[in-house]
Amino acid sequence: MTLPFDGAISKFYREEAPERLREVISVAGRKDILSDSYPYKRLMKRREYEETIAALQIELVKLQAWVKSSGARICILFEGRDAAGKGGTIKRFRENLNPRVARVVALPKPTDREATEWYFQRYIRQLPAGGEITLFDRSWYNRAVVEHVFGFCTPEQRMHFFRQLPEFEDMLVQEGIHFIKLWLNVGRAEQLRRFLQREKDPLKQWKLSWIDVEGLKKWDAYSAAIEETLGRTHTETAPWTIIRTDDKRRARIAAIRRVLGSIDYDGKNLNVVETPDPKICGGPDLWNA
Repeated sequence: MTLPFDGAISKFYREEAPERLREVISVAGRKDILSDSYPYKRLMKRREYEETIAALQIELVKLQAWVKSSGARICILFEGRDAAGKGGTIKRFRENLNPRVARVVALPKPTDREATEWYFQRYIRQLPAGGEITLFDRSWYNRAVVEHVFGFCTPEQRMHFFRQLPEFEDMLVQEGIHFIKLWLNVGRAEQLRRFLQREKDPLKQWKLSWIDVEGLKKWDAYSAAIEETLGRTHTETAPWTIIRTDDKRRARIAAIRRVLGSIDYDGKNLNVVETPDPKICGGPDLWNA
């Protein structure tokens, strides 16, 4: 089988990854959690997960009905490291929702024209109208992290972004949009394990990109950029929620509960929604735990 990027991920694992990562991945079982600092050692049991997700998705359908009837606008940002589970979490959010109401936005590289616009301009066009839920699979925070790490923007452009961002997000909230920012964070060993699995799976190879491959070598640069970004952009009006995603099942549940818990929609079942697990879901201090 031909591997994407000529097997660059496997080569990184064999030749460049820290020895400790290789050891952890090589001896771990499929259901073992690799991070020593993660509060659980094994994945959540499938039956418990499926029962909980099913109940939460009923709540999401209630939320959708309220959004349509009230004309509310909800905007959710999904950010995080590569392979942190953004796509899978978004899928669980919307798999039972009407795509005309709950819309995923995953913008490609800017066109030549967009590159000359105000940086936020192409994102503004995607914001929800009344009766809509918009889920951003990555967002304007590309400038703060990915573009910075790979040199796709200048330091001056990044600082300009940081200066403008608080007021921009304040305006979204003042406009009446329910605005929620989720940062999904995965440990280094688990990230590499997921990349190795994607590399070998023909159904998931499409998820890999050159950025993913090169990003494996830039863990520390990403960490520094993330820490600075969270410190500069975690505000009272638009706070970050950090979710540790080494266990995708627990992470998806926490993300959905965070969103449902922040909105007062009709018919909410508090026994289902509950407070997200504080061991894996909290403020910026949690991202580097």
